[in-house]
Amino acid sequence: MAKEQFQAESEGNLPILSVSEISLALKREVEEAFAYVRIRGEISGFKRAASGHMYMTLKDEDAVLDGVCWRGTAGRLSVTPEDGIEVVVTGRLTTYPARSKYQVVIDQMEMAGEGALLKLLEDRRKKLAGEGLFDEERKQKLPYLPEVIGVVTSPTGAVIRDILHRLADRFPRHVLLWPVLVQGKEAAEQVAAAIAGFNRFQANDPKLPRPDLIIVARGGGSLEDLWAFNEEAVVRAAAESVIPLISAVGHETDTTLIDFAADQRAPTPTAAAEMAVPVRLELLSEVAEEGSRLVSAVSRIVTERATHLENLSRGLPNLPCLIEEAVQRLDDWSERLENGLKAWIAQRQSRLAELSAGLLNPKPMIEQGARAVQSEGRALELAGKNFFKHRQDRLNNLAGLLESYSFERTLERGFALVKDEQDQLVRSVRDLTPGQVISVSLADGSAGATVTDNVPVSASSSTPSSKPPQASKMKSAKKKKPEPPEINDKQGTLL
Repeated sequence: MAKEQFQAESEGNLPILSVSEISLALKREVEEAFAYVRIRGEISGFKRAASGHMYMTLKDEDAVLDGVCWRGTAGRLSVTPEDGIEVVVTGRLTTYPARSKYQVVIDQMEMAGEGALLKLLEDRRKKLAGEGLFDEERKQKLPYLPEVIGVVTSPTGAVIRDILHRLADRFPRHVLLWPVLVQGKEAAEQVAAAIAGFNRFQANDPKLPRPDLIIVARGGGSLEDLWAFNEEAVVRAAAESVIPLISAVGHETDTTLIDFAADQRAPTPTAAAEMAVPVRLELLSEVAEEGSRLVSAVSRIVTERATHLENLSRGLPNLPCLIEEAVQRLDDWSERLENGLKAWIAQRQSRLAELSAGLLNPKPMIEQGARAVQSEGRALELAGKNFFKHRQDRLNNLAGLLESYSFERTLERGFALVKDEQDQLVRSVRDLTPGQVISVSLADGSAGATVTDNVPVSASSSTPSSKPPQASKMKSAKKKKPEPPEINDKQGTLL
């Protein structure tokens, strides 16, 4: 009985908290107790929001833990999160009161072990191979003797010194170094940018010439050390390079994904320099040997052709004798032709003189014809003038008649021309309606009017029963149209 009484008194003393208050208190306790933690687990349900934040779940055999990586941190992660990979994340635990859940806010992420890296590497290799980035058809042939070689590597390591030393021993070439990080978070981005940057160089720029060959090199290291050359950005940049590319990453036993995308893989950076250029002394010796062989071959061919030509010339006839005979024959034919032409011309001249003696004198006939043409010409000119004068008179008569029939002349005699709103001629009062607007045209202009009445006038009331005979005669005279003057179109002979 005493225990129950004490419990009741204790419950009465407890404060009442809101949901937000208890959630805030719990959030503060969790963040203070787990301000810095390292958690190992497999990523699942990964997604990247439109805001740039990343959300995922870390799980093992018995439990799951929500994880979030804010946008500002996501760009600095050394590992690109993917479903199925095992990672170790570093961050702090916090709560999400809106869903009563706890989660880890991720600040760093790294692969959990070499096995996970190898699995991720194999999955990525299959994915890129499926896109055709490793196909042999994409491989380019290396230039035999490049003028400019671009090298993508660290400027402070032993790799660049080995490459320069080997190039100097074999065949000195102009080298452009694009310094990059070859390990760490920013290494992949810098290497991809360097490959793309070399490809953007102008081919004929004298200050910064475009490389004929690119060497991407790095010394040996662990799988984690070489991981930058397994990133998709680097592999895609190597596959898309227009300039032939040699990958020389790690030692002979090391293999990275850039080796599959490159046009040629070198086991070491020194071997890449040996692939890039031939040995200068060996090349000079080979050129000298080939030159000597070429000179010998040309001399042998010339000698053989000269001997063959000499043998052929022995079977040819004596050309000067043939030409002399032909010249003599040509002179003979020329003389005979000249004599024949003279005789033929003399014969034709004689025949022409005989024919011309029997011809009549054409001069009197020409003079008579000229007089006849002049006479006929004068007659034609006179007939033409009469014809056009007759046509002109007829045209003037018709024009006067047309003018007298014009409706403007009718309007001058006091008549009017009535048109409706559509500019159509009104012929009867039956076509008009009261209130209709009409246009009345007189001899000196037009005026608008409104119809007030459209009662037709009967023939009996509007027309007098008898008209003066003179008016009737005048009306008859007006209706009778004058006949146009008769025009004689006939024309006599001109001759």
